[in-house]
Amino acid sequence: MLHAVIMAGGTGTRFWPESRAKRPKQLLPMLGDETMIHKTVDRLGDLVAKKRLIISTTSELAPSIAQELNDLPRGAILAEPCKRNTAPCIGLAAFMMVRDDPEAIMAVMPADHVIETEERFREAIRYAATLVEEDPERLVTFGIQPTYPAEGFGYIEQGEPIDSPAASEPGGAASPPTYFVKQFREKPDLATAKGYLEAGRFTWNSGIFVWRAQTILDQLQRYEPEMYEHLSRIAEAIDSAQYEGVLKKEFAAIEGKSIDYAVMERAEKVLVVEAPFDWDDVGSWRSLARLKGTDDQGNTIDAKHVGIETTGTIVRGGGDHLIVTVGLEDCIVVHTGDATLVAHKDHEEAIRRVVDTLKEQGETKYL
Repeated sequence: MLHAVIMAGGTGTRFWPESRAKRPKQLLPMLGDETMIHKTVDRLGDLVAKKRLIISTTSELAPSIAQELNDLPRGAILAEPCKRNTAPCIGLAAFMMVRDDPEAIMAVMPADHVIETEERFREAIRYAATLVEEDPERLVTFGIQPTYPAEGFGYIEQGEPIDSPAASEPGGAASPPTYFVKQFREKPDLATAKGYLEAGRFTWNSGIFVWRAQTILDQLQRYEPEMYEHLSRIAEAIDSAQYEGVLKKEFAAIEGKSIDYAVMERAEKVLVVEAPFDWDDVGSWRSLARLKGTDDQGNTIDAKHVGIETTGTIVRGGGDHLIVTVGLEDCIVVHTGDATLVAHKDHEEAIRRVVDTLKEQGETKYL
């Protein structure tokens, strides 16, 4: 049976000043009125029943997420006592799934991606589940066809194509192209990214996965035995009075690693499916230009705004607060009730340093 894990523990520091410690990107309505995590849950539709859904987040964010997703059954939110990257949270969720369903197939996805073609997304997850049913040792990920030489994404190099079953789309449409993974590549510099784009055999790493829950546990036991042992001790304490104490002790003792480092780059039966859905990871303020489009001056405006000699600029605000820009070129302007950001697009990566600077200066009310 298909289950799902939504990873929602990120801090979204590149979206300061809107993103804050207790209200990060996944709890913001980046597009429309719904928060990103709500859109992610809704996107699953009837693919996964709410009782087979786990939201993995931090203990700090768990109350806010519970309030946002107030129709989830009790126990659906897995609160990690500290940050340890994606492999431990996926492993712990897998332990919880196999306890109730030893044959569970597990779809894993972040809470803060934009995927507008929702039915194609569900069809793709169903197709990946079919691949796993054919061979339970398979680990399936989705690759996004690159549209520009992105430096901010990891890449997947495609190997040989596989013979895949017919997809369950109406009319018997062909299944998405599916390949063995030759290699995972880290975020490249611009020249390398251009080479990947020209080669035509590289896709962006979406961070969306499908596999049997027991298989990912077997892989963690093989490649990360210490991590597996800590997670196993936590799993043994579930439903006991000692659970919270064991969780805090054992989870803190884990060396944090991403699932890519821990398993995907080392496992043997790893497949990549060319995603048939439209995708954006909304990784920074510049993403708004891709998602909302631009006007004749190349500006992306999501605010009450008057612009004079303003080009290539992103402006975001709320309510009746008027933002006026004069003589700006290629800038980012974001206004909230208690803080305003003005940055050049070329320095966008430095926005995450704002949070560190505020901490150093003791300005905790802005975090």
